[in-house]
Amino acid sequence: MTENPVTPSILSQMDIKEILEHLPHRYPFLLVDRVVDYQVGNYLQAYKNITINEPCFTGHFPNNPIFPGVLILESLAQATGLLAFKTLGTKPSDNTSYFFVGIDAARFKKPVVPGDQLVLDVKLLKCKRDIWKFEASASVDSVVVCSAELMCAQREA
Repeated sequence: MTENPVTPSILSQMDIKEILEHLPHRYPFLLVDRVVDYQVGNYLQAYKNITINEPCFTGHFPNNPIFPGVLILESLAQATGLLAFKTLGTKPSDNTSYFFVGIDAARFKKPVVPGDQLVLDVKLLKCKRDIWKFEASASVDSVVVCSAELMCAQREA
């Protein structure tokens, strides 16, 4: 009897150099550190490492640092941008921008603190004209800390 070898799935990944090619954001507002898997037109999974060096922690909150929920949502939005650009086969340019245009059903379930690694999961639900709709969630240690439906749009500048 012959056994079929298990073929490991081949992950599509992006390092920080490729992320910088596909997002116009820069420090301190680049909120995706690594893409660990994606499938064009379907989903993307990425990491955002939370460190005490994040600029937001000087004021949010000095004695109890908590990563702001709006920055978790922005991290997810940047992940959707990466998936959208990969799906379109394009990169940002001086004459187009990719905007966050809507948030539905956002829920925050647990605080995110320095030392956590956010796992960002975005799934493309639909794209109609220039409007993209995604299901998005962020988790830490396999526990969902934030979920939402996000809408983004690509516009000419």
